[in-house]
Amino acid sequence: MIGCTEFIPAYSELFRALEARGGTAAVEAYWDFLAREYLGNLRDQVARHGIRGCWLYWSQTLNEEAAGFTMTLDEENGTFAIDMHACPSKGRLLAATHFAPYPDYCRHCDRLYRQVLEPLGYDYRLDLSRCGRAACRLEVRRRPRCTPANE
Repeated sequence: MIGCTEFIPAYSELFRALEARGGTAAVEAYWDFLAREYLGNLRDQVARHGIRGCWLYWSQTLNEEAAGFTMTLDEENGTFAIDMHACPSKGRLLAATHFAPYPDYCRHCDRLYRQVLEPLGYDYRLDLSRCGRAACRLEVRRRPRCTPANE
């Protein structure tokens, strides 16, 4: 079985191979597949617990990955945020000397999680402007519910 330390570079190389065979569309199709087939736990947590489901999901996954992060949950206002201070995946890729990481590696987070959360009624925003330092900011906001004017 592949260990975590080997998985990150392998994932990066898979993205590169997919792009070489089918362009960006092939990479994005793979990310779409992952969102559909492997993020049911996030989908279920948010469907069951609302915005708190984001906190439940990421508090487990980010701690398992030993990430450096701060999460903020405001259930009353329907907001959730992650300030990633030290992404272990991107950090490992930035430290690699034996291969060049896939240049859009961090974009998979945007593609995967957006596809799960937006259909559930949430706006999803990911600021990747600091990914060159293994840092980013993710924001999820519950969309306001529209009610007919005559109610």
